[in-house]
Amino acid sequence: MKKDDMLEITIEDISSDGSGVGKADGFALFVKDTIPGDQVKVKIMKMKKRYGYARLMEILVPSPDRIQAPCPVARQCGGCQIQHLSYERQLAFKENKVRNLLSRVGHVEDYVMHPIIGMEHPYYYRNKVHAVYAQKKNGEVICGTYEKDSHRVVDIESCLLENKGSTAIIRDIRGLLRSFKIKPYNEDTGYGLLRHVLVRHAHATGEVMVVLVLASPVMPSKNNFVKALRKLHPEITTVVLNINGRNTSMVLGEQEKVLYGKGYIVDELMGMRFRISAKSFYQVNPIQTKHL
Repeated sequence: MKKDDMLEITIEDISSDGSGVGKADGFALFVKDTIPGDQVKVKIMKMKKRYGYARLMEILVPSPDRIQAPCPVARQCGGCQIQHLSYERQLAFKENKVRNLLSRVGHVEDYVMHPIIGMEHPYYYRNKVHAVYAQKKNGEVICGTYEKDSHRVVDIESCLLENKGSTAIIRDIRGLLRSFKIKPYNEDTGYGLLRHVLVRHAHATGEVMVVLVLASPVMPSKNNFVKALRKLHPEITTVVLNINGRNTSMVLGEQEKVLYGKGYIVDELMGMRFRISAKSFYQVNPIQTKHL
């Protein structure tokens, strides 16, 4: 086999990054957007010594576990890799992955493992939402997440995983940028101000934190910006300014300034109260955290 060869293979497994895995002449081929049971036509893109990467050209016979991905940008966005696999099969894949990982350090068969516990409604649960902003050549401001393995921004109007209120705040900030003439930061030119927005939502108490991540500590009309944002979303209980002037993939910088509220939110979980700052680690799925 060599680059640009066209092959027909059957996908047998899923890799750790969500790509389907099939075999041809003893070589494992990794194919994005495929699932076990798919019979596909692929084009070889890159060959290593023992494996290769191929592009999906056509699904000849779909897997019985294949569904239509519910998100319209599932193939572009870097957030979800196996949306086209039924939820039941997603759970089986994850349970098997955990068993395989544990078997490398111990004997899984020596223990009674509880079967994986799925969600009744596996959508809109994330209490921490991060968005990146960019400006297109025509001047239009977009916001969303990075395309997989790149820093190209995928414009996302609604995410099936994110808290709906947080998504609405992120979209409305996009509109305020135009009103206040604030430019998104451009990583290539170093020009612009707003790098990211982080929204944290306390599931039990309803408190909401908005973190504006800027490339510079100077934000024109910041008080009026906060007033305008809270007029649109009075549920916001605190707004924090975070400065990240470094050329880094890290979202948050070290310097912070509270623009409104306490600078943190409080959530309740299983009878305990948690004080959550911009940088706090806190499980993003409060419903499943109880099971965990």
